[in-house]
Amino acid sequence: MRVASPALVLLLLGAAGPLAAQNSQCQPYAGQARAFNTCNAVVDGAQAFHPVLGLLTSGGSPVLGTMSGLGGFGHFYVSARVNATHVVLPDLNYDGSTTTVGAGDKLFFPSPVLEAAMGVYGGLRGGLLSLDLLGSAQLLPTTQIANFSVAPGARHIGSIALGLGFGARVGIVRETALTPGVAVSVMHRNIPQLRYGDLGTGGNLSFATDLNATNVRLTAGKRFSVLNLGAGLGWDHYTGDATAQFRDPTTGIPEAALAVALSHSRTMGFADVGLDFQHFKLTTEAGYQLGRDPHLVTTFTDFDPASGRFFAAAGITLGL
Repeated sequence: MRVASPALVLLLLGAAGPLAAQNSQCQPYAGQARAFNTCNAVVDGAQAFHPVLGLLTSGGSPVLGTMSGLGGFGHFYVSARVNATHVVLPDLNYDGSTTTVGAGDKLFFPSPVLEAAMGVYGGLRGGLLSLDLLGSAQLLPTTQIANFSVAPGARHIGSIALGLGFGARVGIVRETALTPGVAVSVMHRNIPQLRYGDLGTGGNLSFATDLNATNVRLTAGKRFSVLNLGAGLGWDHYTGDATAQFRDPTTGIPEAALAVALSHSRTMGFADVGLDFQHFKLTTEAGYQLGRDPHLVTTFTDFDPASGRFFAAAGITLGL
């Protein structure tokens, strides 16, 4: 039996990284450089866009303006908010000549959300194990970006994609004159399939994806007269099914659509500042989603999928 030399072991380990990063859907095009690059670009585009869609959908606090338990049955809040983050989409006319895709649309993308929280149980002494039910309706506009639309057959209101969410919040500590209220929440949100690009209009790239998001939040909030302060930590898990299609830049012929399974996890921190007039609240939120390297083959100009991302939100809340 022969033992491999350390140099050979290191060489094999070094080769394993790039091989692991390849998109299996694109291996049939490995002998055609431009088609291979274009295939990787559209698959990686779907992978890179998915956590951004998740952030726009989920935001930070589960119901803007309420960071802890509501206090039991008879208490409810309804919030209208807008989540936003900077979005850079890939150039749909990319021709596969390099592994770098130019930037397409760049904008600070807004995503309106309607949220609701209803108190069910006031909890034990100190607010422990209080229970609120949570719900949301996502209204994701598609008219602000060229070649961006709700996929045929997906849930929508006109040109707006309609996402739905539900969850619960459990109180840990009730807010007092000296201490903040603390709670943990879990929400599940779903966004119907959205499409970017249309090969029928002459572009070379097109991908569509839906989103299933699980959001876990630990939040704390304290009121000082009319000033309402809050902060939280969060963990998100995003899954989805995407279809990716590209036009062979050499022949000009659209290739068959490719199926792409998506799964990403992200952590975040956020802080809320608002004015609380008991039944009416004005709240702003700022946060940061930590990055995670998805090991993509393609480089996207002005957009690094491995980097962190700032986000913001603002809204009004009404309730009892």
